[in-house]
Amino acid sequence: MFMTHGPWIAFVFVLGACVGSFINVVNWRLPLGMSLSQPPSRCPVCGGRLRFFRENLPILGWIILRGKCRYCRAPISPVYPIVELAVALAFVGLYVCLFMSTPSESWWWEVGGRWWTTQQFALGWPAYIAVAFLFTGLFAMTVIDARTFMIPLAIPVFVTCAAVVLWLLQALIARHSGPSGLNWPIPATGWGASGAALGGVVGLGVSMVLQALGVLRPSFLDYSEYVPEGEVLAEYPHARREMGVEFLFLVPILSAAVVGWLVFRGIEGVPPRWLQAAGGSLLGYMVGGGIVWAVRMLGTLAFGREAMGLGDVHLLAAVGAVFGWFLPIVIFFVAPFLGLAWTAAATLGNRLRGGIKRELPYGPHLAVATLLVFLGRPVLIDGWRILLPTVEMPVGGLAETVDNSDHWTGTLKPVSMPSDVRWTTGTEGMTER
Repeated sequence: MFMTHGPWIAFVFVLGACVGSFINVVNWRLPLGMSLSQPPSRCPVCGGRLRFFRENLPILGWIILRGKCRYCRAPISPVYPIVELAVALAFVGLYVCLFMSTPSESWWWEVGGRWWTTQQFALGWPAYIAVAFLFTGLFAMTVIDARTFMIPLAIPVFVTCAAVVLWLLQALIARHSGPSGLNWPIPATGWGASGAALGGVVGLGVSMVLQALGVLRPSFLDYSEYVPEGEVLAEYPHARREMGVEFLFLVPILSAAVVGWLVFRGIEGVPPRWLQAAGGSLLGYMVGGGIVWAVRMLGTLAFGREAMGLGDVHLLAAVGAVFGWFLPIVIFFVAPFLGLAWTAAATLGNRLRGGIKRELPYGPHLAVATLLVFLGRPVLIDGWRILLPTVEMPVGGLAETVDNSDHWTGTLKPVSMPSDVRWTTGTEGMTER
């Protein structure tokens, strides 16, 4: 066990510490609109530059310096090494959860499943990094959103782009296993859904170009004019009008998605594995962002005030890019219950201590819901079987052939589950009940 996993655990710990050090920079600089690379890391008091293998070494650097600047002896906040250590331990925990579980450990085995333990880290590292980057990005978005009521779009955009590339790479290097050819952790796509996803991304590019050229304007462009001094939010009076601006932005996306579906759906056979993998990630991106954007527009039109932020749209879109199209739907319906629980707790705390109730934006609720759904997939699987016993739960798997007996060709149809077996992860391998 030690020889198999020890070196990889050491590697992901160091990787997590380095990522945690970068997250410290992200959490500090992005809300201020600063570059992440310039100027290089330096003491905020005296301006002394921090060298990587000395002062700026993750975790150890703070310990070596005893929490004080080498040049001016100003104290260095312990938050920096705490974040670095927390992210490093989270990376190790994710590794243990996915690659070290066995069927006898039913709960953790079902969170990960047979695909991960079959691949091991040597062949499954792209998928692992995609998931690790997602949860690290969610942490950064939660911290920034809770402080500023703003999600820097650079974070979810990076997570999304990394996820698409990593899933595509994963399809090229993963080991074959299972009767369907190559089992897969997220729902893959057939020709029709792949075309819709690719078309939607092309349409998004068209909308962004039109916006850059000034043909389309960004929504809420004058929002800052209504924000009172010292506040982060405003009572904006033109929210309904801005939904028309956002609808115009969506027109090329929806049109291109429909065209892509019509063009691709008539292709016979099965898409290549790399397209199934990339299509599954892109479809998750479109569904995750689309469901939040639809609620944002409908809620704003109904109540006359911005219902959800565009940062929330990008957040759940990034979740979909990593986990595919199904889990973001579940996460979206779990998050409101967390919001209600927070509101109740904040109200109770307000009454007990007589303070001012602390508002929390919706992004952190989506982030926590993502973590709970990921760790609670065994509960999701069992709950689905109880509540919807006659409906197949969407599962993953890169297919060699497609069952078109019922003309269900939009996405790859999962293998039907006999009554005496169950999908262990909601994604791939089966064990006898």
